[in-house]
Amino acid sequence: MKKKKLLFHSDSALAKTGFGRNSKELLSYLYDTGKYEIYHYCCGAAKNSEELNRTPWKSLGTLPNDKNLLMKLNQDPQQGKEVNYGGYFINDVIKEVKPDVYIGAQDIWGLESSTKKEWYDKITSAIWTTLDSLPLYPNALEIAKKVKNFWVWSSFAEKEFNRLDIKGTKTVHGAINKTNFKKLPQEKRLELRRKFNIEEDAFIIGFVFRNQLRKSVPNLIEGYAKWKKITKPSRKTYLLLHTHWSEGWNIHKLCKEYEVPKEEIITTHICKKCKNYFVKPFKGQEAKCETCSSEKAQVTCSVTLGIEEKELNEIYNLMDVYCHPFTSGGQEIPIQEAKLTELITLVTNYSCGEESCEKGSASLPLEWSEYREAGTQFRKASTCPNSIAKNLDKVFQMMPEERQKLEKKARKWAIKNYSTEVTGKIIEEFIDSAPFADFDFKSLEWKARNPTASISNIEDDSEWLTHIYKNILSMSVDKMDDGHKYWMKQLNNKTPRKNVENFFRNKAEEENKENLPFKIEKELDKDDEGKRLLVVMPGSIGDVFMSTSVLKSLANSYENYNIYFATAPEYFEMLEANPFIHKVIPYNSRMDDLLWLEGRGEHKGFFEVAYLLHLGTQRVFNYQHNGKDIIALDLAS
Repeated sequence: MKKKKLLFHSDSALAKTGFGRNSKELLSYLYDTGKYEIYHYCCGAAKNSEELNRTPWKSLGTLPNDKNLLMKLNQDPQQGKEVNYGGYFINDVIKEVKPDVYIGAQDIWGLESSTKKEWYDKITSAIWTTLDSLPLYPNALEIAKKVKNFWVWSSFAEKEFNRLDIKGTKTVHGAINKTNFKKLPQEKRLELRRKFNIEEDAFIIGFVFRNQLRKSVPNLIEGYAKWKKITKPSRKTYLLLHTHWSEGWNIHKLCKEYEVPKEEIITTHICKKCKNYFVKPFKGQEAKCETCSSEKAQVTCSVTLGIEEKELNEIYNLMDVYCHPFTSGGQEIPIQEAKLTELITLVTNYSCGEESCEKGSASLPLEWSEYREAGTQFRKASTCPNSIAKNLDKVFQMMPEERQKLEKKARKWAIKNYSTEVTGKIIEEFIDSAPFADFDFKSLEWKARNPTASISNIEDDSEWLTHIYKNILSMSVDKMDDGHKYWMKQLNNKTPRKNVENFFRNKAEEENKENLPFKIEKELDKDDEGKRLLVVMPGSIGDVFMSTSVLKSLANSYENYNIYFATAPEYFEMLEANPFIHKVIPYNSRMDDLLWLEGRGEHKGFFEVAYLLHLGTQRVFNYQHNGKDIIALDLAS
């Protein structure tokens, strides 16, 4: 029976990111059905990465193997974004895989380029993205209006689409493994505390997060400090922060500001050598490992080096309560993981937090005040430290029977809404209902760039930029694209248009060299070897026309030679009727090398004679003479 092909475009299933962990859960579920051919297009992974061979399905990287090419592509923000998120090579992948279904699960700006491709929605396609703030990202609104399947990770965004009367969007939660995350027996929980030298009766408040500015660490530490001053707990208390300490917030500086002892902040360390983990106060990266005794081997967990789900489950089981203050978020997977381990969760009641605070979720909502993010004007939440303190005390004082009731309720709610089986079933039914692709994949040839394109004199800078993107780089962009914004900023800072245009032309030549290996032999007749002459003039229209004036003289001087003329394809038509030209061929930048054309040493070349007219008229300024030329030779009429 023929299997449907799925192309899943997201972070690698091996990445310790939210998108990556969702990829692992979802693709494992789909793989176990045995019904599909699965291809995973992994954002931020190199094409030749050995890591990609570890998955049972076919994993493909988005980044070129050539680091020099990657560096050049990153010089332009638009191309840099496209190559890292996968848009730059997506047509090549679509052409190679020939999928029946395409699903892009990524930030919306990482998927925009896919929605502009000719194959999108001609094969069954879906955008599955995180939108975390109001007003919703403008480009997301436009995309949702035109595509057939637009999914969001939280009902927070779906509600806003419905309010705006944009139909067809729906909530599909990121998948979480209910088996990996569960409450451990009490003796096992106490054993973990003893292992990490933590008092058995200590009250531990946990937060699992990437150390980004949108995670409200200052608010948490201030709220913790306020709670301790009010409650004055008689037993030991800790903040367990599972995060990377070399990015984002300076946590110890915040502790000093709010008078929280550093030793009350414990964190997860992992050994780079033995991969075992240990929970203890942070005293610097590259500490000595307690397990294998390796010096300078222990670091805090990050997206590139972290613990596995089994160990992360143990981290949750060290906690008595989970607190997740944030400015906004697409789903915030640790909230659901904490619920699966039967923890009462304190969650900022904004963005995806609204869903985690709904009736039946067993969350304690945290109050917040609104602020606006500079530049984007997005509404963000600043979680109230007093609300954190009040709700921490509520859990601390809670009777055991009430706690157990809420904890059981939390796990039940998370399984019902976020388990791999629930999300996997939605995706499975979507793929099963899709037809096999009926699309001409051969049409997706890489579009050659045009470094010699004629550029119109457009007065408006924004329209001019769109024009050169389209005509030189064969890219369709608008004023919302990062590259367009970047170059508009350069033009507003008085960068000459000529400099911008030259950058685009050089970029076009480099990309053509990389993607269009030039085989000049295909352009030459086989029966005129030893009797070929080449005239090179890539453009512009005026220079091409003027250069035809030499052809009659060359034909008379080289009577038995075939004259080839190399230029840009858009000038072919004006040359085809010229009686002195044997054949018009496409210009390639390798033709700037005279020795490559005529031969040297063991390389015999392709032409006996080559005239590189463009080098003296376009590349080097070598002709002016102030209009006082004296002609020494008679010119043939």
